Amino acid sequence: MIEVLLGSQSCEQVLLYIVARERGYAREISQYFNVSETPIKRQLLNLEAGGILIAEEMGRTRLFQLNPRCPFASEIRALFEKVISFMTETDREKLSMNRNRPRRTGKPL
Repeated sequence: MIEVLLGSQSCEQVLLYIVARERGYAREISQYFNVSETPIKRQLLNLEAGGILIAEEMGRTRLFQLNPRCPFASEIRALFEKVISFMTETDREKLSMNRNRPRRTGKPL
């Protein structure tokens, strides 16, 4: 939706995912959008180098989130919350559903 402003679709996907779920890592984001992991990793690293995102190590995984010290963090959050508000209800629910625990064996979906 705002790919033109950001310059790439992968940048929009990364920021959309992180604003909706507060944090994320490359494989999780690429699987959600069903895209290759390489451009997502590249965008995460570019946004980190630019000070937009920060990363923390959780085991062998690098979790990224918006940098609270970034002077544009609140504006980025507001912009992407506006983008999310224009999404369909099912897409909004799917994007905000953050399931991290493994499911119990035999539990229905």
